[in-house]
Amino acid sequence: MFVIEEELKKLPTGPGVYMHKDNLGEVIYVGKAVNLKSRVRSYFNQKTSQSDPKMRALVSNIAEFDYMTCASEMEALILECNLIKKYTPKYNVLLKDDKTYPYIQITKTEDFPRLLRTRRLVRDGNQYFGPYTNSGAILRIIKMIEEIYPLKKCRQTSFKAGVRPCLNYFIGKCKGVCIGKISKEEYEVMIREIIDILSGQDSDLIASLESRMNDASEKMEYEDAAKYRDYLTSLRQLGEIQRASMVKDRDIDILVPVITDKTRVVAQYKVRDGKLNSREITYVREEADYGGKVEKISENTKKNSKPLIHDISLTPGKLLSIFLKQHYLGLTMLPREILMPYDIEEKNLLEKAMNKVNMENVESGNDVLHKTYLVIPERGEKKALMKMAIEDSVELAKSLDERAERDKDRKNKLRKEIAEIIEKACNISGNPAVLISEGDEREYRIEAYDISNLNGLDTVGAMVVYEGKKPVKKDYRKFRIRTSEGDDYGSIRETLYRRFKRALKGDKGFSKYPDIIFIDGGLGHVRAAKAVIDAFRIGIPVVGLVKDDFHRTRAIVFEDGSEIELIKRKLLFTYCGNIQEEVHRFAITYMSGVRGKRMIKSALEEIPGVGPKRRTALLSKFGNIEAIKKASLEELLSVKGMNSKVAEEIKIFFNEKN
Repeated sequence: MFVIEEELKKLPTGPGVYMHKDNLGEVIYVGKAVNLKSRVRSYFNQKTSQSDPKMRALVSNIAEFDYMTCASEMEALILECNLIKKYTPKYNVLLKDDKTYPYIQITKTEDFPRLLRTRRLVRDGNQYFGPYTNSGAILRIIKMIEEIYPLKKCRQTSFKAGVRPCLNYFIGKCKGVCIGKISKEEYEVMIREIIDILSGQDSDLIASLESRMNDASEKMEYEDAAKYRDYLTSLRQLGEIQRASMVKDRDIDILVPVITDKTRVVAQYKVRDGKLNSREITYVREEADYGGKVEKISENTKKNSKPLIHDISLTPGKLLSIFLKQHYLGLTMLPREILMPYDIEEKNLLEKAMNKVNMENVESGNDVLHKTYLVIPERGEKKALMKMAIEDSVELAKSLDERAERDKDRKNKLRKEIAEIIEKACNISGNPAVLISEGDEREYRIEAYDISNLNGLDTVGAMVVYEGKKPVKKDYRKFRIRTSEGDDYGSIRETLYRRFKRALKGDKGFSKYPDIIFIDGGLGHVRAAKAVIDAFRIGIPVVGLVKDDFHRTRAIVFEDGSEIELIKRKLLFTYCGNIQEEVHRFAITYMSGVRGKRMIKSALEEIPGVGPKRRTALLSKFGNIEAIKKASLEELLSVKGMNSKVAEEIKIFFNEKN
């Protein structure tokens, strides 16, 4: 059992990242700390935890926490960002477009490179600097560089004689590449100086800016002085990030096998562009022999792993060898170096195999030519990286063993609570309850159903499947309601009827029966579903999930109207809430798609000359109504089966609508 007070005492005092988890083991918040012990303890301080509603809600849902140690605060910041993107925790502020931290890009694939801000890091032959955690600083840096170095701004890569230069040339923000006012060699000198600045060789520039700032201040030109001050601040922030780099311009993986009585994992630490990016954990799955099978699952929980097998012959070296074969030989991009704590028997053979993969990736256009080396570091920065990874993996081993026990306890408790619901539902309906016996590793299979429509139109049914805590997405099903448009109870009956009719006909996609059915709805929905189950005489228990005024899952309702209140049963409350949210999401997503297709079809049906074949051809070419609206006459005429008269009708129709 995870006792928070006891675990708080074990926390280190150095920098790192912490992850708060709910009672299902899901990551609900990720944060960074200069002092892990102090920061994590603060959440359980009465004064801090009651400071605002969001904090109260977060703390009330923390069942346990995990952490990763880092070498510096800046490293922790980058790692925090990556973990937030990875887990999208409920209580973190998340950007809807899921942007990464920005980079500065120099387009070295062009004869006259440009300076750009981008959030995409790709291997395309261009040069990237970053990531930068301060978006404001990066904008000021670019502005400063552009003021000192008037680079080309336009996308053009070739220039015709007699072309007129753009406005940037006339206001001094471009050297006039398009009219030949600067040679390629002169331009390259500017680019090299910019690369030096972005690489941290900026002492001359800092001295120049300080001089300009002081001169402007003495002349009482305070706006200019403030501008130079901001440039200096941005450069210093840039320098801080660069100093946090551990192994410059290198992509390195660090592997540490972790073997305990309860756990067999490989911890993989990824250093990208010289910065610690993430830690990934790969568990060993049950396997008949150790030709070996490993399974990567999410760091936050071991819920997707099969029971572990602990073969005493599985040494750390053998585990490393298995991981290297199964993980790296299937990748399209391999790191330049893989650090290991000790040598393995097949090291040379594996290196050759990896470099064969590298060559194949180059030939297929997926990577640039480089070699991958397996390294046992002996000194310097790489030795320090290895030491950090080993120290973190020691803590990881302890937490994984404890987590294995907690997961087992949680799984058993949840199974008992589901069994209680099945037993009660079966007693009410007079059917025998089929329960999983002690020692059986099988999880209860749950099917959940929801109906979605918009003002009675485009009604759909949705079915999601869970086995224990795990959603089985390959078994999700969608139903377009045919006979009960706008009638929730009728739609439930139709959905359940079609699902079990297909099962009884031998449809393999519906062959597995659930142990219990959850309906998103109240007593009426439960009775509508139960009527279908009784008609088929299959005896599956049915319950409903009822929400409160705040749209949270409040209770489980049975066919006789009795309820199990969930607010005091935290594990079941979270579990049922997750299922209800998932089936609702699946239903509403499908309904939105159905509605979108209907609206496109109805809009195109109004246009003279656009029948079913032309509708299909238009949608195949343009994808959606907006693209058809924006299409030129020439683009419309390129559609199969289109003539000029109908193309003009389409243009007229959408012009009138606007």
